[in-house]
Amino acid sequence: MTSLSIYTPRLAMLSTSFYCCTDLRRIEAGASGQPLMQRAGRAAADLGAAICADRGAAILILAGPGNNGGDAFETARLLRQRFYDTHVVFVGAAENLPVDAANARQRFLAAGGTLLTAIPGKQRWSLIIDGFFGIGLTRAITEPYAGFIGEANALAARDGCPLLALDCPSGLDSDTGARHGATIRASHTISFIGSKPGLLTADGPDYCGEISIAKLDLDAGSLAPDSGRTLGLDLFAAQLKARPRNSHKGSNGNAGILGGAPGMVGAALLAARAALRLGSGRVYVGLLDARAPVLDAQQPELMLRTAQKLLSTELTALACGPGMGQTNAARVLLEDACTLQLPLLLDADALNLLAAEGELKVALAARSAPTLLTPHPTEAARLLDCDVAAIQADRLSAALELATLYKACVALKGCGTIIATADGTCFINTNGNPGLATAGSGDVLSGIITALLAQGWPVLEALLAAVHLHGAAADRLVAEGCGPLGLTAGELIDSARFCLNQWISSASEH
Repeated sequence: MTSLSIYTPRLAMLSTSFYCCTDLRRIEAGASGQPLMQRAGRAAADLGAAICADRGAAILILAGPGNNGGDAFETARLLRQRFYDTHVVFVGAAENLPVDAANARQRFLAAGGTLLTAIPGKQRWSLIIDGFFGIGLTRAITEPYAGFIGEANALAARDGCPLLALDCPSGLDSDTGARHGATIRASHTISFIGSKPGLLTADGPDYCGEISIAKLDLDAGSLAPDSGRTLGLDLFAAQLKARPRNSHKGSNGNAGILGGAPGMVGAALLAARAALRLGSGRVYVGLLDARAPVLDAQQPELMLRTAQKLLSTELTALACGPGMGQTNAARVLLEDACTLQLPLLLDADALNLLAAEGELKVALAARSAPTLLTPHPTEAARLLDCDVAAIQADRLSAALELATLYKACVALKGCGTIIATADGTCFINTNGNPGLATAGSGDVLSGIITALLAQGWPVLEALLAAVHLHGAAADRLVAEGCGPLGLTAGELIDSARFCLNQWISSASEH
């Protein structure tokens, strides 16, 4: 049996490497003398047998015109050896197959296998395997493959059987997670050598199902550097320390939240409550609404004041943007905030002001203290002067461009949040759920980040931990029956506090 590691996004104790197509091609070239296709076929056959309900059952295998098709032929040959009733559909030109794929096809035929040009109409399936197209797809899939993909998805639903994609579901861009027309909706994906960013962000999580990684007996890191890493507790484990008993509120930092224009005070209060409950020693809230309350009755520990007074308060970290509005007064305050020598987080309207005002870009560029940006796709599009479709078409590149352009640590929010730094390092978060798509969720994230910064966490570790914690909080709530439908931002705060304390307790035990 080939060794498989099951990638479990919800239990991301350890980060894992992912590889873009160019890096994978480099790895494959470095391992050109090794039987990678045979190893891939064996790993896929092992997984296929494990998830197929009945030994000897009927399995439909779709083989494409490239090396992914070669993986499919190897998988089919090995499953046939195990007495499964294999039906292989291949409509490509055999003479155009790459050498390795052509050899795999020949081995399958020599072992007694046969090829079909259409899916048998009345057969019931226990497993369907997609081996049409793997990595490197950048264009829409055309006929006849588009039709086969639609048929495979329909058959998997009809028969209630697993649909296993080899390396990457056909139709999905392995680098970006964007769909190119008809796309396999897999229940399982076996990713060869390492994970791919397109499996983890944008449409990837909706089309990949459970991801397994088959390393094919390669030490990929020795052949090429990874393209980035998924988030795991190991990336910020050094910060998960129990507090000394001899602590006081001044030991844990002063967090500031600037926002709360008329009609939007709640956004600032959500961020502030999150900052307080995630460990800030003191939390000061500067509100732009002149009629704002002087006390948060739900959280009286918060210190509410005018926005201008907040900027003269001694702070260790500051978040600007939750409910800030885009008035001239907000712009002036944001420009003043950029001059402060402390970690500065810009979110929501602070990002919209930054995108619209050249003077703010100059002020931000002049900063020597750390800057963090946490845009959603629409805000990212404004910052890069493009449309949202362009951002979503390549989220990884967009996050890296933002980080470089603004010399900041960036979290591009969305399905598979991307964290990028100005030096070109990137990470993808794999936890969380659709319950996070609710008003105020981003404000809570801003508060969590600010809390960690205020307590002295390094900037990158604070951003990584906060994004992962935000997702973990939502997953915990859903596991307990709260959501995802109807989950509210305010509910995330106490769940995040629970998760962080649990992480710290676990780290202390080890």
